[in-house]
Amino acid sequence: MDGDVLVLAQKIVSKAEGRLVNLNQVTPSQRALELAAITQKDARFVELVLSESAEVLRVRVNTLIVQHRLGFVCANAGIDHSNVHGDWGADEDWVLLLPEDPDRSAQKLREQMRERYGCDVGVMIIDSHGRAWRTGTVGVAIGIAGVPGLVDLRGVPDLFGFQLRITQVGAADELAAAASLVMGQAAEGTPVVHVRGFPYALRDSKLAELIREKSLDLFR
Repeated sequence: MDGDVLVLAQKIVSKAEGRLVNLNQVTPSQRALELAAITQKDARFVELVLSESAEVLRVRVNTLIVQHRLGFVCANAGIDHSNVHGDWGADEDWVLLLPEDPDRSAQKLREQMRERYGCDVGVMIIDSHGRAWRTGTVGVAIGIAGVPGLVDLRGVPDLFGFQLRITQVGAADELAAAASLVMGQAAEGTPVVHVRGFPYALRDSKLAELIREKSLDLFR
């Protein structure tokens, strides 16, 4: 129906787009070898992280935090071993990169849904990310089409008539977290969630509206 939202796990999109990589085909650079020695990660894996990153932000044992080339900050550039299987070699040698352009992927799916079903739906691609001040991963949007990333409530009155001054709701991330709870994180096998009743109107959107500008980032 018009106004519905389809939320897709990043993995099925990445697999469909051929983003599977075997580590045996990767040659680590000197920088990757240096970071691998600190993080105690496979240097080939680190090389892939560097290739997907705009900037390395934090390096510790078993920790590599980067700004992804798409703009958001995450661990390991979103590259993952879980629920990945290749056609040859050991499964632990296979990893999956994020989609090349998740916004574009979401928009293409949205257009296909409109053409096939004749209705206007939103599409989101989500991934599981950690958070700076809390333990545990939550679902976040990494690609959106039709779903508002931010909903600006500045000027809207509260229950007692006070006008909100700074409140902007990360609506896409809120929905991503809810959908991730339904999808699960291990062997649940539920990579798509069909959402009905999303409380905000659909509109043209891009992930960039959720990325805080570096000049406003107080925590780097």
